[in-house]
Amino acid sequence: MDLTYTPKQNAFRAEVRAWLADNLPSEPFASYDSREGFEQHRAWEAKLFESRWSMVMWPAELGGRGSDLIEWLIFEEEYYGAGAPMRINQNGQLLLGPTLMEFGTQEQKQRFLPRMAESLDMWAQGWSEPNAGSDMAAITSKAVLDGDHYVINGQKTWSSRANFADWLFGLFRSEPGSTRHHGLSFIMVPLNTPGVSIRPIKALNGKEAFAEVFFDDVRVPVNNLIGTQGQGWHVAMATAGFERGLLLRSPARFQSTARKLVELYKAHRVSADRDPGLRDAVLETWMCAEAYAMSAYYTVGRLSRGEQIGAESSINKIIWSELDLKMHETAMRILGTRGELVTKGASAGDAAGWLEGFLFAQSGPIYAGTNEIQRNIIAERMLGLPK
Repeated sequence: MDLTYTPKQNAFRAEVRAWLADNLPSEPFASYDSREGFEQHRAWEAKLFESRWSMVMWPAELGGRGSDLIEWLIFEEEYYGAGAPMRINQNGQLLLGPTLMEFGTQEQKQRFLPRMAESLDMWAQGWSEPNAGSDMAAITSKAVLDGDHYVINGQKTWSSRANFADWLFGLFRSEPGSTRHHGLSFIMVPLNTPGVSIRPIKALNGKEAFAEVFFDDVRVPVNNLIGTQGQGWHVAMATAGFERGLLLRSPARFQSTARKLVELYKAHRVSADRDPGLRDAVLETWMCAEAYAMSAYYTVGRLSRGEQIGAESSINKIIWSELDLKMHETAMRILGTRGELVTKGASAGDAAGWLEGFLFAQSGPIYAGTNEIQRNIIAERMLGLPK
C-alpha cells in the first residue's frame, strides 16, 4: 500500500484547510439534539454546500465535487482536525444518498440528492420497531398498494432526530403473508404527510435525540419506492453496509478523539500515572485509531480496483464502536469524579464534552446492528462457521 499523496491530492488538502480556516464558526454550536442547535447545524450544511464541500465525492451535477474516496478521506482528516461542527444530515447524505446512487431512478436522484447535499431535506432512518431491532427481518409495519399510492400503518422507533427531520426512509412489509426477509419494500416517507405522528424519546443525556414515528393510514406515492417492490431487504442491506463501513464513521473522527485524549492525559499526567494502566490505555487507543485509518486507506484501495467489502463492513463496525467506547472510558478514568459532573462553558475546562461523548459511546455497540450480531455475521459469512 503506497501512502504517498499525489500533487493533486496535496493541493486538495491545502484547499480544504484554507476554506475551513476562513469559514469555521467563531463559537461552538448548541447540541444538534436541540431545535436551536439543529438549525445552526443545518445552516452550516448549507454553507458547506455553497462551496461544494458537503458531499465532495458526489458528482458535480448532484451537488458534489466528483472527488474519489481518497480525497474524501483527506477532507475528513482536515474537517475533524480543524474541530469543525458535527455533520447533522448523515442519515441522508451518508446512508440514503449512496443507496439512491445505486438503486434509485434518475428522477429520484435528481429530485432528492441535490436537496440532500444542501440539507434542504433532513432525513431520519426508519428501521427499528418495538419488536424488530437488530433482527430487522421481524418488521411488521405494512405498506399496502392502493392504486398509485402505498397505505402505510405501523410504528418505527429509535429514529435519530426524527422529531426535527423532513423525511424518513425505511422498510415496510408490502406483500401480505410474507415473512422474514421476503416481501419488504424500501420506501421514502415525507413526515408532514397526514397520519404521521412523532413522539420524541429522551437519550441518557436528557436530550431528545430519538423519536417514535407512528403511521395511521399514511398515503405515500409509489414513486417514493426505491428499487422494486418486495426487494427492500436487498436494498436495505446495501444501506446497512454503508452504515457499518467507512462512510458513517470516518477514521478521522476517531483520530481526532484520540489526539484529544492524549492531550487530556498530558494535562493530568501526575494524577493519571497513579493508575499504572492509564498510560497504556491511552497509547492503545491512539494506536487503534491510527490502525483503523490505515485499514480505511487499504479498503479504499480495494474499492478503487472494483472489489467489494461485503460482510467485512461488520469488522469496521465493531472496530469503530468499541474504539469510541474505549477512548471515552479512558477519558473518564483520567478525569475521575470530576468527569461525572455536567458542566458547561468555561467552568467545564478540559472535562467538557467527555461525559456526553461517554454516554453516546454506550450506544455504539448497539446501533447499526448490535456487535453480537456483527460477530455472528463475521463467523458465518467470512469464517464459514456453522450457525
